[in-house]
Amino acid sequence: MSEYQGVLHRYSEMLHLPPGTRPITLLEGNTPLIPAPRLAEQLGGGFELYIKYEGLNPTGSFKDRGMTAAISAAVGEGARVVICASTGNTAASAAAYAARAGLRAVVLIPQGKVAAGKLAGAIAYGAQVLQVEGSFDDALQIVVEISQKHPICLVNSLNPYRIEGQKTAAFEICDRLGTAPEWLCLPVGNAGNITAYWAGFRQYDALRGTGLPHLLGVQAAGAAPLVLGHPVERPETVATAIRIGRPARGEQALQAAEESGGRIIAVTDEKILSMQRLLAATEGIWVEPASAAGLAGLAHEIATGRLRVRSQRVVAVCTGHGLKDPDIVIQWVSKPLSIPPRIDLLEEVLAL
Repeated sequence: MSEYQGVLHRYSEMLHLPPGTRPITLLEGNTPLIPAPRLAEQLGGGFELYIKYEGLNPTGSFKDRGMTAAISAAVGEGARVVICASTGNTAASAAAYAARAGLRAVVLIPQGKVAAGKLAGAIAYGAQVLQVEGSFDDALQIVVEISQKHPICLVNSLNPYRIEGQKTAAFEICDRLGTAPEWLCLPVGNAGNITAYWAGFRQYDALRGTGLPHLLGVQAAGAAPLVLGHPVERPETVATAIRIGRPARGEQALQAAEESGGRIIAVTDEKILSMQRLLAATEGIWVEPASAAGLAGLAHEIATGRLRVRSQRVVAVCTGHGLKDPDIVIQWVSKPLSIPPRIDLLEEVLAL
């Protein structure tokens, strides 16, 4: 068996990257597709549910798939500085891959709106981190402007090579199942990921006849511009990774949902956090809040009768690890009970 060398090597013939691209990899991709039968039963049963757990990528999120492609292309084109705006995951990923390539990384984050685990990652990997007095959308606007004015490579999802890398997750799902699932559920923030999945499924179907899924994209109710039909000037949600009011690839996301026969919906923060807890408790999979949005949307659609998945296969994409935003878990419970080191007291507490 040949040694795994990352998504650019595994799917080299299917990715459209510029000549001279120099692979920069942290062995991203090849993430597990985990059966979730207990959670499926909780949601009504009668269907196969799988979790595509992207939190097991090198920096803990799906962003590494696109970043390996974007940074590899940038190095091949002679870039020395890369820049991005981020709600956290892109910042950590860009910083890590830039460090791997020996490039300078600059990341702009919305002030006070990034989970500590993500900010720590960007700092640890050596990026220059700047806080913008405004939203993610404000930060994105100025990084686009500076990349157009100076020789700085933009590595946000507006970079087409990000989509090329991220679509490999769709390839992996088809490789694992043999076909596309009937439904794919995933969070939607800046909308690059849903765009990439649809591109990947379409490409694989054209080559290998694997079929196409319906897409269920899910936004947080406080940051749901694609559901509302207009930008959200002050997006608010506990799911920081999708706290975006002007998705850069919004039109493409809407087109992907429509072409697939699916839709984009919104769910409340309460439903997102409830699903985060349920997934961890029933299947042992801990994800950051935004990662639970796709499953929360699936649960909502099944409960309201808008989605019938009996005898079907459903894949839910969980985009980031729970350690990306650990503070939210502390709010679930009160302080752990403290007892002296005595077995009789332990037996009393455990009701033995």
